[in-house]
Amino acid sequence: MTDLASIPIIDTDTHILEPPDLWTSRMSSRWGDLVPHVRWHEPEGGGEPEEYWFVGDRPIFAGGRAAQFNWPEFCPEHPLRFEDADPACWDPGRRLRWMDEAGVHAQVLYSNVAMFSAGDLVGAEAAFTDECIRAYNDFQTEWSSVAPDRLLPMTQLPFWNLDWTLAEMERCAAAGHRGIVFSQEPANFGLPALADPYWDRLWAAAQEMRLPVNFHIASGDNSLLLNNGGYAGAGLHANFSWTGVWMMMGNLRTISQLIVGGVCHRFPDLNFVSVESGVGWLPFALEALDWQWRNCGVPQEHPEFDLLPSEYFKRQIYGCFWFETDVAMAAIDLLGADNILYETDFPHATSMTPGPASVATMPREHIATHLSGLPEATLRKVLHDNAARLYGLG
Repeated sequence: MTDLASIPIIDTDTHILEPPDLWTSRMSSRWGDLVPHVRWHEPEGGGEPEEYWFVGDRPIFAGGRAAQFNWPEFCPEHPLRFEDADPACWDPGRRLRWMDEAGVHAQVLYSNVAMFSAGDLVGAEAAFTDECIRAYNDFQTEWSSVAPDRLLPMTQLPFWNLDWTLAEMERCAAAGHRGIVFSQEPANFGLPALADPYWDRLWAAAQEMRLPVNFHIASGDNSLLLNNGGYAGAGLHANFSWTGVWMMMGNLRTISQLIVGGVCHRFPDLNFVSVESGVGWLPFALEALDWQWRNCGVPQEHPEFDLLPSEYFKRQIYGCFWFETDVAMAAIDLLGADNILYETDFPHATSMTPGPASVATMPREHIATHLSGLPEATLRKVLHDNAARLYGLG
């Protein structure tokens, strides 16, 4: 029996609830009310008033939407005020305390507002949007400084300007950031598609700096969180229950573009991570890609491609899982353990963070119940070794 306590678990997808003064305390006052700030908001069409993030007079994100940890109501209900959220969502000391209780050694950190609502920042004056991104990255640097080997910051990019992007990557890497976060669909912002050679400068720089490129579901497009296209009569909770599922499946599009578009071929030493998307669907997706690759004559069209899609994936791409049980075991069995990472998604609605209105169990309990049948060497890869290698931990 594997001694789980001996494995320092690296949680590869967690989030920080942004404090209300994150941008107002770091950005120039010359931008006035354009600086992202929090104020009370009454949603159009009804709903309870709550604190919202605003850019100017435009509401962009409910402040407590991403803080369901320990909340007494089923998602998508959430704290209506920042002060109502559990402090572990925003305080690094309390986060470390929860990590100790959960048996988690380190966490990879993602944003909420700066990532899910990036589209609400693009289109304003370029200098303003750049300052927003730099302010957020500075916040992550400061937040993680209390335990830099346990709290691992990730760099948001001003991807609408490649020169600024490369400069920000260098600046944040020097400050200890462990990877970069990129939009799944830059074309949604009027930019070239993900596989377009336009982005080769970005891929080359990330490869040289050994920074993994992370694609978090719904990154940069808040509309995915708000408009799921479901039947309103099904009910709030029923519709929310499947929203996350179809967003997870959306990462198949990202993986396919990276492989079929030749990005993996052109940059063989660059790693990519599909974040918060699960792994149970990966064996089918890769088998389907391999079959279609041959069936559609891709080797004849692109004789320079020397690997099958599944082989490019195994060389360079990783997937993260958390609540999955049997399908995660099957994915590890079919794909091997080298491309699988563990996450909790703390403190989001689907996270492995038990509370009054959640079916989740603590990470070590979940692992012991559902994954302990795996060989110890496999568990160590999935829970620690793969992420340690990827994000540069000792």
